[in-house]
Amino acid sequence: MTSLDSSFYQFANSFLSSVDRTLATKYRGDFGGRQPIHTCYVPADRLTANSPADWGNLAIEMLEEHSPTPHHFAKITGANQELVEEVFERAGHKLVAEPIEDLRIDFEDGYGRRGDDEEDDHLDAALEAFGSLRAPFKGIRIKSMEQITRDRGLRTLDRFVNGIIKNGTYQDDFIITLPKVTFGDQVEFMVQALEQIEKSNGLTSGTIKFEIQIETTQAIIGPDGALTAAGFLDRAGGRLTAFHFGTYDYSAAAGISAAYQTLDHPAADFAKTALQVVVGGTTVRLSDGSTNILPIGTTLEVHAAMHNHYRLVRRALERGFYQGWDLHGTQLPTRILANWIFYREGLQSAATRLRNYLDKAESGTMDEPATALVLARYFMRGLDCGAIESSEVQALANQSENDLRTLIANKGVVR
Repeated sequence: MTSLDSSFYQFANSFLSSVDRTLATKYRGDFGGRQPIHTCYVPADRLTANSPADWGNLAIEMLEEHSPTPHHFAKITGANQELVEEVFERAGHKLVAEPIEDLRIDFEDGYGRRGDDEEDDHLDAALEAFGSLRAPFKGIRIKSMEQITRDRGLRTLDRFVNGIIKNGTYQDDFIITLPKVTFGDQVEFMVQALEQIEKSNGLTSGTIKFEIQIETTQAIIGPDGALTAAGFLDRAGGRLTAFHFGTYDYSAAAGISAAYQTLDHPAADFAKTALQVVVGGTTVRLSDGSTNILPIGTTLEVHAAMHNHYRLVRRALERGFYQGWDLHGTQLPTRILANWIFYREGLQSAATRLRNYLDKAESGTMDEPATALVLARYFMRGLDCGAIESSEVQALANQSENDLRTLIANKGVVR
């Protein structure tokens, strides 16, 4: 005996159709592609085609002078020495082959306000170097849509995007960083600007993507008491790729004294946790901010900065922020090794949990599809940044890269 007939099932599908559409579109989950471990900001006036290699060289020189062995690095940072020894040499190779994963040509705070002619000259030089830049991801940061910088920001946006299209160097992974976004109208206006550029260049609507920097308190909670950033997703019209946290502008906006403006301040944690809730289940990524304490100076100063940066990167990874900013080449070793050790440290246990889940084995941990999805993403992130090898995942978890991508696409459900 049943109480619900076929007509009620039809009613259920009709009644919940809008919910189904929202889950299938807005909350369809991580798109499964690569997320860089960092974004490196290079001021436009300092950019050359060799900028990535220059950053890598700075990193290698710093290590050779201040941390030449795995033992030194482990002692300075507090990292597991056995794991450091395991990856130290390979990390050196990455500093040569791929020192920067995501390069952002900066026309904003790192560049400053110049006259139009000077910025145009630097823009033209950046366009010339753009096609030769060796980085998996690259883009530009323009000035904000606030009144004082709006015209210059739009001019740089228009000239640069048109320039790379004309030069044949536009790629799908090109990203525009829109800083100091406070209200949804600024996001909606950015979409209108991009639509106009696409139309004039014969591009399909929605081709050009952008990311938003959260640098004001109003971007978290607006004057109406609502979580402002939540509205950014809809008003971006499917173009939004990420939220990036701006450590120092946000901290200043929150009234925090300069000496205490850090990534691990409670005010910063509150803002980032709010953003984490906003993007949960969507394709929008999160990026932590930067630390301006650089490994430069005396050996004591370098070691203190290395320890601090390693700690902050590791802390972010444990809290689910898999990307951050780096401001100088000397920050690359601690960025890379903190990521690599994070993924290698949990490799065996993650593989066992995923294998048990897939094999439906009896174990002390009862995992569900949501956790299986996170485990699959853990392996893919480790593979993408070079921390682990495909052969290791195959041997430990009995999963190929294609298997992992399928599991991610199915949201951890085995089909």
